[in-house]
Amino acid sequence: MLRERGGVQARAGKYAGAHRFGRVRLYAATRNLGKLREMEALFAGAPIALATFDGYEDPVEGDTSYADNAALKAHALHAQLRQAGRPAAVVADDSGFEVYALAHRPGVLTAYYGGVDLPWDERRRKLLAELAESGSADRRARFVCALHLIDADGREFATMGTVDGEIAPEERGELGFSFDPVFLYPPAGLTFAEMSAEAKNRISHRAIAVAGLVAAIARAGIVS
Repeated sequence: MLRERGGVQARAGKYAGAHRFGRVRLYAATRNLGKLREMEALFAGAPIALATFDGYEDPVEGDTSYADNAALKAHALHAQLRQAGRPAAVVADDSGFEVYALAHRPGVLTAYYGGVDLPWDERRRKLLAELAESGSADRRARFVCALHLIDADGREFATMGTVDGEIAPEERGELGFSFDPVFLYPPAGLTFAEMSAEAKNRISHRAIAVAGLVAAIARAGIVS
């Protein structure tokens, strides 16, 4: 882990010596440690050093669009870094969990489901109870991830990733975060919380979005 003064932390992936080949320091607009760990792992295969800015302040998000919220957070961090005298490339993620029988809720408002301060274990119990009360036999669900990147010159790139599955009858597994313990991925017969980080990062919504983003910035010559 690299540390700088002024509230900045940076972590390099396995391409630690890739500065000669265009390694980019990319600041992530997130305070979610679980999300940050996943992003670090997913970007580790690219010539990118993921970083965080301690001075980052979340903007007020909307309630209709993952893509709009990701762009909003990216622009907020981009401006905050410039104001701090540290113009740099930034990336923001907005993601959510959609349950078909609940009209695709919690969706964009996943982080606020049941109240902003409700612990995740209670959110999962609330979701299982709400699904049971709905009387629906439809257990389909999906995770959605939108990513938005702004480079140091102001160029913007956006990608989206989704992964389909279903709601497990009960929580299973101790890994992951968020709704991972109740999200069953049928091809593996496991919930995301039962899968290793390596296995999850091969098929997750965030993995798909990151792969698309890395390909887009490679085509633009930002990384090589």
